[in-house]
Amino acid sequence: MNIKQSIPDSLSKYLAQAGVASRRKVVDIIKSKVVTVNGVMINEPGFKVNSGDCVRVNENIVRSEAKVYILLNKPKNCITTVSDDLGRHNVFNIVGDATNARMYPVGRLDRNTTGLLLLTNDGELALKLSHPRYEVEKIYHVQLDKPLIRADMNKMLAGLQLEDGFIQVDEAHYFADRSKQNLMVIIHSGKNRIIRRIFEHLGYDVRKLDRAGYAGLTKGKLEVGQWRYLANSEVAFLKHRLQQ
Repeated sequence: MNIKQSIPDSLSKYLAQAGVASRRKVVDIIKSKVVTVNGVMINEPGFKVNSGDCVRVNENIVRSEAKVYILLNKPKNCITTVSDDLGRHNVFNIVGDATNARMYPVGRLDRNTTGLLLLTNDGELALKLSHPRYEVEKIYHVQLDKPLIRADMNKMLAGLQLEDGFIQVDEAHYFADRSKQNLMVIIHSGKNRIIRRIFEHLGYDVRKLDRAGYAGLTKGKLEVGQWRYLANSEVAFLKHRLQQ
């Protein structure tokens, strides 16, 4: 039987994934000589930490959390912020029993947008999925207040100049209901409210917005308001595509 050996993490990565601080800030913490591994002070961020090592920061033991990946079909009237002073319903009220780990949403959805939302405590994966360099694909189903004319669809495909820069959708298609108010839009940009702003720029109001696909993940049989853990194969798929 083959036993898979765990790959050592750098000390900086270990501390960042354990939630001590951001990857950049933990480098400063390590260099300040307050970190020990198995009782020995270590001031090299690249020092390799193995499974079973005892890591301390200012004499406090640091344990790296097991990684958790949750896929939620977010309902409407639900916010994605970690904390909210107004006490509004948020996604953590829905997935609160899933884990004790501190989770973060990847690629936030606004309050009135429904659909796929990934939540995880894997900071490195979340950062890559959110970074423009990796061009993560998002698929949206859009319902407008009036039919989208072909000329405006062509403008979306050619690209538009918004207040924060140029934006271009990858694909746009009418659904087969002939109303031309219902569309599928595929885009790689992760800018805030980008789909709504594109249509506002063209003179349309978005009545319904649903994210049907994210980074190759789809809803499957996941109903609105339901969530599930990602399968190991799905996590591997995400990590593989982000290495390319």
